[in-house]
Amino acid sequence: MSSDEIKPKEYVAYPFIEGENVDLCSMNLDHVKLYTKWINDSKARIYARNNRPHTVEEVTKWNEPSESRGLSKFIVFEIWHKKDKVPIGTCGFGHINWIDRKANIFMSIGVPEYWNKKLGTEASRLLIDYGFKELNFHKIFAGIFEPNIGSWSVAEKDGFILEGVLKKSQFINGEYVDSRKYRMLKQEWLKKQNK
Repeated sequence: MSSDEIKPKEYVAYPFIEGENVDLCSMNLDHVKLYTKWINDSKARIYARNNRPHTVEEVTKWNEPSESRGLSKFIVFEIWHKKDKVPIGTCGFGHINWIDRKANIFMSIGVPEYWNKKLGTEASRLLIDYGFKELNFHKIFAGIFEPNIGSWSVAEKDGFILEGVLKKSQFINGEYVDSRKYRMLKQEWLKKQNK
């Protein structure tokens, strides 16, 4: 799929976090069909554990503002490719625990033409900085399935430390695979910033 095919008509990006090659923007419900396509894509959905189809209505509901009181357990961004001026995926923090100051980092580049271009690494670093500097997280963690080499390579490049491996914990593509558990503590991140 070319970038022309995914380019939303009449969209202007309003970056919340600016990077060199990608910006992190708020989710845009005008792109809900695109998000649904990414979630259901046979290549991209495997390691996200989307093992049933999702509808546009479901994805719309997930991304609508919540009426519930209190702090959100999820913060989600659209990854915007600056040069091509197109959204290419989503990322953010989930399972946020505001008392213990920790969250799970997640990301999905939904357009295969943008895989293996270090865009996920850049988006991840933008998120980590945001999590520690602005949200004051103490710990950011991630769970990545062993066969998803691209994702755990990004985690390791960004300085995440492997805490452990859950053996044969998930059933993917007809076999049980290991799940790698990563973490980064704010104090570790600060040490790297001061080098």
